[in-house]
Amino acid sequence: MTQHDRLLIIDFGSQVTQLIARRLRELNVYCEIHPYQNVTDAFLEDFAPKAVIFSGGPASVIDENSPRPPRSVYDLGVPILGICYGQQVMMQDLGGKVERGHGTAEFGRAYVAPKGSQIELLFGWFLDGREQVWMSHGDHVSAIAPGFEVFATSPGAPFAITADLDRRFFAVQFHPEVHHTPNGKTFYENFVRLAGFTGDWTMGAYKEEAIRAIREQVGDAHVICGLSGGVDSSVTAVLLHEAIGDQLTCVFVDHGLLRQNEAEDVVRMFRDHYNMKLIHADEAELFLGELDGVSDPETKRKTIGRLFIDVFQKYASEIEGAAFLAQGTLYPDVIESVSFAGGPSVTIKSHHNVGGLPEKMGLKLVEPLRELFKDEVRALGHELGLPASFIGRHPFPGPGLAIRCPGEITRQKLEILRKADAVYIDQIRKHGLYDEIWQAFVAILPVRTVGVMGDGRTYDFACALRAVTSVDGMTADYYPFSHEFLGETATRIINEVPGINRVTYDITSKPPGTIEWE
Repeated sequence: MTQHDRLLIIDFGSQVTQLIARRLRELNVYCEIHPYQNVTDAFLEDFAPKAVIFSGGPASVIDENSPRPPRSVYDLGVPILGICYGQQVMMQDLGGKVERGHGTAEFGRAYVAPKGSQIELLFGWFLDGREQVWMSHGDHVSAIAPGFEVFATSPGAPFAITADLDRRFFAVQFHPEVHHTPNGKTFYENFVRLAGFTGDWTMGAYKEEAIRAIREQVGDAHVICGLSGGVDSSVTAVLLHEAIGDQLTCVFVDHGLLRQNEAEDVVRMFRDHYNMKLIHADEAELFLGELDGVSDPETKRKTIGRLFIDVFQKYASEIEGAAFLAQGTLYPDVIESVSFAGGPSVTIKSHHNVGGLPEKMGLKLVEPLRELFKDEVRALGHELGLPASFIGRHPFPGPGLAIRCPGEITRQKLEILRKADAVYIDQIRKHGLYDEIWQAFVAILPVRTVGVMGDGRTYDFACALRAVTSVDGMTADYYPFSHEFLGETATRIINEVPGINRVTYDITSKPPGTIEWE
C-alpha cells in the first residue's frame, strides 16, 4: 500500500530483527521484514528497496545450505548493511572468509575502537575514543572481501566495522539495534541518511494512503469490522468509518471474557459518539461453553479464534452486500505468529486474528493496520481524532481474560479476576501511574493457597499482578512499583475481592517471558 521509499530487512532468523524495524520506523523510514527464503529475484524487482539490511541469525555461513540472500541483491546499486550473521554472509558471498570461533567468540557487552579514516556511517561515534556495542557471535570474519576496508575493531573482532565505500556496502559484527549499543540510533540515522531517505513515513501521510487503499479495495461493498474495544480494533473501525461511512457495520463480540463494565463502555462510545452501525453480539454462553474444561493455552487461543470466525460469519450472512471482514491485525502479531518455513525462527504463540479466513466465510480480509507497530497505531488514532484517554488505553488481548486465567476457565474465576483487575487499575490511576505503564493486568493463578483472615482459615486463589513498560510490545520490562504501592494494592485486593487471599508481583521481562501469561 505504501508509496514511500522502502527499506528491506532480510531476516536470517535473529531474535532481535524486529528491533531493527523499530529503530528505522522511529526515524520515519518505512521498512519491511521478509525471511530470506521469500526474497527472490522477482521479489527484489517488485519491492524495489532504496536500501537493504541483512539481519543476524543463529546459523553458520560455513555450514552447507546456510541461509543466503539472492546474489542479485548485490547488483541493485543500493546501500547494504550486514549485521552479525549478515556481515559474515556478505563477506562469504563477496570473496572474504569466515572461520569458526577459536577463541574469538564474543557474547555480551564489548567495545570497538576506530581504525583508519572517519566515514559517514560513523558520524557521531567514537567521541570518547571507543563505543560500547553488543556482540553475539561464535564465528568470525578472518579475511574481508575485496574492496572492503576496516574502520573499527574489537578484541574478538578485528573486522568489527568494514565497508566498501564505492559500492556503499557496510558490515558490522555487533548489533546496533539493541539497547546495549547505546549509540545505535545515531548509527542507523547515518545509514538511512547516506541511503537518501528523507524520513517521510508519518501517520498523517499513512492515514490518507490507508483511506485511499480501503476505498480502492472495498469499492461499493459492505465491510464487517470485528470491534473489541481495544485500541487496535477501535482505530481500525474509525479509519474505516472515515473511508467508507455507512458501508461499515461493526460487530462487538461479547465473549464473556471482558473486563468489568467493558461491554457497556464500548457500546456507548461507538454508538453514541461515532454514530456507527454497531451490533452488540452477546455470545458469552457460546464461548464459555466451548472453553469449558480447556486448560491448554494454544487450544484456548485457537478455540476463541474459531468461534470469532463463526460469530462473524453468522452476522455477515444477515448483512446484505457484506464482502469484507476488517481486523485490527498489527505487524507484531504477524511477526509473532509466522514461523518461516525451513528457517530458524519459531512461532511464539497463535494470534486469533492472524492467518487468513476459511473459505466458507466467503469474505475477504481488510487489515489496514497490518504494517504498523502499536505506538504507530496510537499516533494514527491521534490523527483520526480519537480521545487521548482512549488512545492511551492499555492493550487488551482479543482472547480477553481467557489468557489471564491459566488453567481451566470457570465463571467463578472470571468474576474474581474482573474484580481484582478493577481494583488494581484503580490503584494505578489513583497513584498517577497509568500513562507511565504500557500494560497492566491481574492473572488469577490455577492454585489455591492457605491464608488467615480474622481468626479463620481461608483456602482461596492466588493472583499475580503484571505491569510492564514497552514501546510496541516486542520487548518489555516490568514496572518498578514501590513496595508501598504493592503492599497497599495487595491489601485492597484481599479485602475487597472475595476468593483471593494471596497477591504476587511478576517481575519477568520479555524476553524471556511474554507479557501475557498465556
